[in-house]
Amino acid sequence: MDRLTSMNVFVTVAESGSFAAAAGKLLISPQMVAKHIAALERHLGTLLLHRTTRRQSLTDVGRNYYERCKIVLADVQEADAIALDMQQRPSGTLKVSAPVTFGSFSLAPFVTRYLDRFPDTQVDLELSDRLVDPFEEGYEVVIRIGALPDSSIIAHPLQPYELIACASPAYLARHGFPATPADLENHACLVYGIWSPSKPCRWVFTQAGKVEEVHPQGRMRSNDWKALLHAALEGYGITLGPATILSEEIRLGRLVQVLPDYAGPARPMHVLIPAGRRQTVKIRSFVKAIITGFGLYPPASG
Repeated sequence: MDRLTSMNVFVTVAESGSFAAAAGKLLISPQMVAKHIAALERHLGTLLLHRTTRRQSLTDVGRNYYERCKIVLADVQEADAIALDMQQRPSGTLKVSAPVTFGSFSLAPFVTRYLDRFPDTQVDLELSDRLVDPFEEGYEVVIRIGALPDSSIIAHPLQPYELIACASPAYLARHGFPATPADLENHACLVYGIWSPSKPCRWVFTQAGKVEEVHPQGRMRSNDWKALLHAALEGYGITLGPATILSEEIRLGRLVQVLPDYAGPARPMHVLIPAGRRQTVKIRSFVKAIITGFGLYPPASG
């Protein structure tokens, strides 16, 4: 007889108290229940149950075997569930939050590729630079740039969000290249955010371990970096923006990196999942795709 089936019958008898009660739960005859128990006892060479006319009770060996059987059966059930889950295709609506610039330029193309790959899924993508609460607002996946103050989340670190400074060839032809970060104070800079005198904009650069901070000035500021990118392409100044986005503009010759010997600011970036939320197939597949697309940090060895 199949031993796992016999173990399940034994556990049911132990919890029900009699062959008849177990038979009723398992939808088999009491005689079949008895055969399964007898098969286990023959295999083990010992009694698992004390039998009376009305009730069965566990022997000392039976009590220990019962506890182990429950663990084994639970492991088997989990293994089956994992195998079945892996065969399922992601489906349903996934609610995702991401910062505006990263979401517009980098995540949106990723999402369309994901939707092409999994046609039974939908993605509700909200772009906002505010600190969202995934629990209160129902987000299943969150992309966050910056520090992680909340410990009640599962965080997978991605490659850092690196910033570089760029300007158009026309602007640099008119105004020249800055040689050091301090030279930026004599250039028209395109400043992200609406800054006040009490909270000036800071651009931080590093070279050979030395950190240099400048407070850029310019005639145009915006809380939407897309507007600053457009201004940079039109030759109105130097912008500081994501390397992953600006690299394409550099490749096409529309922008040129300035201060290439200096490392610009780099911010940690993570993909987050609320810790108490069940990780469904759609969540796991989406997070796995993000890690593949944007790079686990530090990179996996091997």
